Amino acid sequence: MKDEELREEVNRYLLYETDFIKVKEKMREDDLRLFVDQAISDLCRLEGIRLEPEQRMNIIRSIVSAVVSLGPIRPLMEDKTVTEIMVNGAQHIFVQREGRIVKTDIRFEDSHHLTHTVQKLLAGSGSNKRVDESQPYVDFSLPDGSRVNVILPPCSLCGGPVLTIRKFKDDIGEVEDLMNLGTIDERVSKLVVQAMKAKLNVIFCGSTGAGKTTALNAFSRHIPEDERIITIEDTPELRLLQEHVVSLQSKPANIEGKGEISMRELFINSLRMRPDRIIIGEIRGQEMLDMVESISSGHSGALAIVHAETPEDCFDRMVTMMLMTGIRLSTDEIQKQVARAIDLIIHLELFNDGVRRVTIVSEVRFDANAHKIKLHNIFEFKQTGQSESGRILGEWVLDPTAPLFCGKFIKKRVGLPQGFFDLEGVDGIERIKELEV
Repeated sequence: MKDEELREEVNRYLLYETDFIKVKEKMREDDLRLFVDQAISDLCRLEGIRLEPEQRMNIIRSIVSAVVSLGPIRPLMEDKTVTEIMVNGAQHIFVQREGRIVKTDIRFEDSHHLTHTVQKLLAGSGSNKRVDESQPYVDFSLPDGSRVNVILPPCSLCGGPVLTIRKFKDDIGEVEDLMNLGTIDERVSKLVVQAMKAKLNVIFCGSTGAGKTTALNAFSRHIPEDERIITIEDTPELRLLQEHVVSLQSKPANIEGKGEISMRELFINSLRMRPDRIIIGEIRGQEMLDMVESISSGHSGALAIVHAETPEDCFDRMVTMMLMTGIRLSTDEIQKQVARAIDLIIHLELFNDGVRRVTIVSEVRFDANAHKIKLHNIFEFKQTGQSESGRILGEWVLDPTAPLFCGKFIKKRVGLPQGFFDLEGVDGIERIKELEV
């Protein structure tokens, strides 16, 4: 039995066959280790499991670290209504609930207690990253998928470390979950799902906390199982369910300033790994040029995330990131390359009612006659009012003009509901109508 399977088996035994939940908060770390060790012994005797001493120690260390590393913020991590935890020094802890930020009564004893908790979280993450005075900031992921950012003094002026935890929501795994939450409607869902199957190149954009990664994760479920998928991230957040997934992560420099592996280097290497589809957790720099060039050379179906306030800002950022490489092309030529490479930009926004919604699904067009770039909004969320409970009301308005990527739908034999777009005058109209469902 693999270590991960053993750990899951022990976790289940602790939760359902012992008083672990009741006693874990009252025990010191040494007592907790003894309790877990005894539970492992009981489980091995009942199930006839044979454990190597090293396996046993790894499981104990993992479980105990998960319990003791959270300190006073443990109740916040276990609270399903909390989506983000913001610790501004030892005495000021805020959380985000339903899109609103509120201050809590929870405190750390002092700055040393908070620093100790930060180091325990980092040690339990298994990321092999560090944070200290010489490297006062770090990004890493917890075993449950939550994303953590830490920044220490002297960069932090809050009288101690600043700790931000964006919790991973495991209750949003399917496109249907997004529809139930009001993030999208059925028509937006159908278009983007079919875009995944047709291998369109799609960018998810929005501001921090808008739900970009959550949406990408949900729609990625519809990538065909027979494709070889390569993901590239600096902090692991993507959760793909397909069997054939190769996950790559960038590596920061060591204490001597050596050994850094950038996102761009990983992307270039991934092209030699026979990918059917490449997914980038977040594009921030020069890897944008490599993605556009790879799409142009036949690696379609790329998915990526870009921080941007609007689809127009997203397009401008992609152009700027390509210019950052020092490529000797005019801005107009770079805009043309981006427009020809990217099919869809999906913009998400966190509204005042706490609901994350897709506000615009936009097609990137290059008008060869006018030599201009145009963003054609296929779907746009139009706000119509607000309910008595404060929930924002609105609907997604569809522009029935057929997008230029209809040809890709034909090539991949992917259809849309009958009458979804106005297809008059579109090349291959008969073939498109044959695929309508």
